[in-house]
Amino acid sequence: MIRRAFTMRLKPNALAEYKRYHDNIWPELVAEIERSGIASITTFQRDLDLFLVSEIADEAAWDKLWNSEVHKRWAEVMQPLMHLRDDGIVEAGELAEVFHLTTNSNGGVSAEVVAVSDMTPVAVAERIAESIASENRGDEFLAEPAPEATPQEPSEPAVKPGRKMARRKTKKSADKKKTPAKKVHRKQATKSRRPKPRPAGKATKKAAKKSIAKKSAAKKAAKKKSTRKKR
Repeated sequence: MIRRAFTMRLKPNALAEYKRYHDNIWPELVAEIERSGIASITTFQRDLDLFLVSEIADEAAWDKLWNSEVHKRWAEVMQPLMHLRDDGIVEAGELAEVFHLTTNSNGGVSAEVVAVSDMTPVAVAERIAESIASENRGDEFLAEPAPEATPQEPSEPAVKPGRKMARRKTKKSADKKKTPAKKVHRKQATKSRRPKPRPAGKATKKAAKKSIAKKSAAKKAAKKKSTRKKR
């Protein structure tokens, strides 16, 4: 689809009459516009300036319409309302297209970007009507809510063989480290395991008695000597 745009200029105080005619456009003129290959016509106004935007099937669409009998009659009705050139023809100028974008807009963000040349105005209107209808029905609220995700227990990470060996070693070393109470218990156990001293035999008793007797005899002799010296 090709887009064409023109500028025209109204005479002062002619806007109301221009709008009245276009609100009651002739049915035969609409049929001729359709036969010429013009899909849509939109007119915007600012002060006395008019901006006509159209979508056409081929470049010759407007030439076909302007040369038709019904449009010539329509031009005679519009001529008193329009600003004319010196040669008596309606002053109009073609506009160059700078930018155009077509989206699947329904009041939200659309993930689809539609090429401007892939959709006809009828398709665009149908898509807009569908989006409005679905919004009025509240389709987005009819969908079943997604099931709530049940919390899963964290699974233990897979341990490599080397890590298993390291874990065993650390476990053994941890077992070796005992608490102070256990150490005391072990010491007591070692003390109880030590062999008790055997009772001394008869020979050792006799030797001990002899040494005691010798010591006492030596003391007595020492006392006698000391008494003799004093005398």
